[in-house]
Amino acid sequence: MGDKQVLLRGLPKVDEVLQDERLVLFYETMPRPLIVDTVREAVGDVRNGILEGTVDRGLSQDEIMDRITGILSEKKKRTMRRVLNATGVVLHTNLGRARLSSNASGAVWEIMDAYCTLEYDLKSGTRGSRHAIVEGIIKKVTGAEAAMAVNNNAAATMLALAALARGKEVVVSRGELVEVGGSFRIPDVMSESGAFLKEVGTTNKTRISDYRSAYKEGVTGCFMKVHTSNYRIVGFTEDVKLEQMAQLGRELGLPVIYDMGNGLMADLKRYGLDEPTVTDALKSGADVVLFSGDKLLGGPQAGILIGKKEYIDKMKEHPLARAFRVDKMTLAALEATFLQYIDQEAALKEIPVLKMICASPLELKERAEMLGVMLKAACPDLRVQVESCRDQVGGGSAPTCELEGYGVAVWKEGLSAQRMERKLRKAPVPLIVRVNHDRVLVDVRTLADEEFPLAVEAFLSVAEGAPADGTGTLSHEAGTLSHEAGTLPHGAEIFPHMKGGEI
Repeated sequence: MGDKQVLLRGLPKVDEVLQDERLVLFYETMPRPLIVDTVREAVGDVRNGILEGTVDRGLSQDEIMDRITGILSEKKKRTMRRVLNATGVVLHTNLGRARLSSNASGAVWEIMDAYCTLEYDLKSGTRGSRHAIVEGIIKKVTGAEAAMAVNNNAAATMLALAALARGKEVVVSRGELVEVGGSFRIPDVMSESGAFLKEVGTTNKTRISDYRSAYKEGVTGCFMKVHTSNYRIVGFTEDVKLEQMAQLGRELGLPVIYDMGNGLMADLKRYGLDEPTVTDALKSGADVVLFSGDKLLGGPQAGILIGKKEYIDKMKEHPLARAFRVDKMTLAALEATFLQYIDQEAALKEIPVLKMICASPLELKERAEMLGVMLKAACPDLRVQVESCRDQVGGGSAPTCELEGYGVAVWKEGLSAQRMERKLRKAPVPLIVRVNHDRVLVDVRTLADEEFPLAVEAFLSVAEGAPADGTGTLSHEAGTLSHEAGTLPHGAEIFPHMKGGEI
């Protein structure tokens, strides 16, 4: 007990620690109460350790300060941080799905710290409607009679069902009762909307006669078709085309809702992506089409509803419309994204999601070789090799589509791929990679050219003799690549660096 008392008396006072010059930089960037709490917690932890017997020696103020500055450095980092996506999954749900285009992010930047015309009509000087911000451009791009946006596609589904089928049956094929991420199921959404599920058909086969047989006058509220965007049923199958369902809906006077999820606006079949487009859905006769903003559309998180004006107007007037409404930043990004679709060929080059999907294998190989050379130059102790790989669209879209890609396989003698991967996640800008055959793979499809230097910096923390905090620097000029010339800066050729596959 006497020893514990000696150790306790040796602990620095909180007020003394707060005067330590090593905290000066933290005072400039962090609230003082947070620093005070951290110091108290750190000193308190040491005190508890002494009392519990887990700390059996005196700690100097320097040792305690090391603990405190380490904790403060971690607290200084925001929970949501920028990362580098080198997984090859274009719509990585865990990493934020679609990257915004520069046009969209610029639109958000312009209004996010300013007043704006969110619900103000400049022409009349009176209150306006936030629906009007995006409705016009969505109608122009899609050809729909009316449109609106809510905060995500699950909300769009619930709003459509609540407005059009509350208290009535909604007929859905059993094979389309999907579950999306987070155990979120279509039947559950339907139940919460106040509509009643009426399953028809079987898991693998549903016919138009099933829908007709399920119809009951005054009982059936609508027909609903759900695009199975995150899985496929193959083999002995049969499903009802949207055109058939729409025709039956018109015959019976019922609205047909199509939840297509992915929101593809451009035909990408020539790039290997065989997914239905929003305009195809409208041309097929769907009365209401629902889709996500942050999937293949390439915009912000949102649920977009388009279709017949009489149905969209009912949704605008429903109480849930206010509960599900989107903010000014989402609307700004959404408007800017749809504006880019006025010129679809330009959209393929300017919207990051589309640009990544449409990238050719040759382009990806050249970029992988470029990154490989940069890595080898900065980290000579690393083994580097350009390899072909298979990429994914992700985000619950195109589950059977694999994209031909290229990446840089990196390994180091005496260091497991798992440990390297952990180190890369701890970089100043974390690099998220794939692990395969005791190598990490940096897939360049989802890594922009301007991010190459940051990726190299992440590897500096792995390289022998690099600073533990990964603060090594790399000139951003080294990350420039001329695809036309196929050369590195200063005229160094790309391809001659390849010897037996390894750089």
